[in-house]
Amino acid sequence: MAEIRIGHGYDVHKLVEGRRLILGGVEIPFDKGLDGHSDADVLTHAVMDALLGAVALGDIGMHFPPSDVRYKDADSMELLKTVIDKIGAAGCQKIVNVDVTVIAEAPKLAPHIQSIRSRLAKAMSIGLSCMSVKATTTEGLGHTGRGEGIAAHAVCLVEKGVKPG
Repeated sequence: MAEIRIGHGYDVHKLVEGRRLILGGVEIPFDKGLDGHSDADVLTHAVMDALLGAVALGDIGMHFPPSDVRYKDADSMELLKTVIDKIGAAGCQKIVNVDVTVIAEAPKLAPHIQSIRSRLAKAMSIGLSCMSVKATTTEGLGHTGRGEGIAAHAVCLVEKGVKPG
């Protein structure tokens, strides 16, 4: 028998010059990138936090601390694979779906959404119809509205096995 679990993830990183902009494992042409210990892929980080939260395994900071040099400039898609292994070991039998909203004034993400969806769906071994990515702005309000950073929210639904007795 399986139980259904919901997870939520949120991440935000500052935009800076001299870094590549990576979202959902896809490099986006832009004059700035996200600052962080790893590749700062805010979208993938939100997905990882949602998955970890769904099975009560904490957050990515617990598993990949910024103080650990092994994760300096790490590829977040590789970290996602590790998260998939961890949630599997914790009894996650299936990722039912993942839904992500990226909050950014710029760059325009619409041309990249399908590539991001495909990359994430493949990494999680889920169908494309189970992976949703949307982008929105804050109409000029707050740190994302001023173009200081990019944020992402993710939710997921997973099936977790329940042991009898």
